Amino acid sequence: MAMCSAFCPRIPHYSFLRAAPSVRSIPPSSWPFRASSSPARASSSFSSPAKEIPGRIGFLGLGIMGTPMAQNLIKAGYKSSPEEVAATCDVTFAMLADPESAVDVACGKHGAANGMSPGKGYVDVSTVDGTTSKLISGHIKGTGALFLEAPVSGSKKPAEDGQLIFLTAGDKALYEMVAPFLDIMGKSKFYLGDVGNGAAMKLVVNMIMGSMMASFSEGLLLSEKVGLDPNVLVEVVSQGAISAPMYSVKGPSMVQSQYPPAFPLKHQQKDLRLALGLAESVSQSTPIAAATNELYKVAKSHGLSDQDFSAVIEALKAKQ
Repeated sequence: MAMCSAFCPRIPHYSFLRAAPSVRSIPPSSWPFRASSSPARASSSFSSPAKEIPGRIGFLGLGIMGTPMAQNLIKAGYKSSPEEVAATCDVTFAMLADPESAVDVACGKHGAANGMSPGKGYVDVSTVDGTTSKLISGHIKGTGALFLEAPVSGSKKPAEDGQLIFLTAGDKALYEMVAPFLDIMGKSKFYLGDVGNGAAMKLVVNMIMGSMMASFSEGLLLSEKVGLDPNVLVEVVSQGAISAPMYSVKGPSMVQSQYPPAFPLKHQQKDLRLALGLAESVSQSTPIAAATNELYKVAKSHGLSDQDFSAVIEALKAKQ
């Protein structure tokens, strides 16, 4: 069984953990359900949370992303296995690092599926491929429970700030039930239909992101090599048509060869690999993503797996 942490709090009130063991409760009338800032095709906020939200929620996988996401809900007593969390809670969220862990935690010997039953829900916010998501969905729904895949766009800081983007698919009833929690953890949410669509959207997004970072890395090194100040390049890029928050946030530390992990490089390479598999399944050519994937593999071979994915620039330095 893959290692995981979990919590399963009672939530007749919404509570914020301040400093253990002190917890402040806020009555339902004051719950901070934020209005969705997403465009029209994204869903609006859930209108009546007090009537339909589940009484107990669990969270499996308290890693670099899962921990701040869980802290934006509630953090309380710990459970010993995914099965116990799922059996005790009405809705269980899971955030695992890769498809293997996601399947193990959901479907393994003491997996969450063993604790599921009609009336319960399982929300998998891990980034996996569509085949894996459908496999987990089959096990969960086989118990009579509901399933929603909900991978997120965003890294550590957006998770801490409750600014993630949820890409959901699966049981619409469960989506509507957990919408208030998605609004706590994120700034917008999209419902995309059948299971597999959320996974596919996340892989496409991360494929683009990985390629953008590789190209940005090339630009930083080239600017320095021809005698330009790469810090000025970061400023120029941030003010032009190709501006992206990723460049202005990560650029300065990349110039200093510092890569504090917000989104580990090994996960970016994993997502590129899964995206390439998705493209292969529909005979879509992705030569840029394929070349980018090879660059991230080189970076991994240099021991940079646990550094931020911006450390891919080091693979280019090694080629000089």
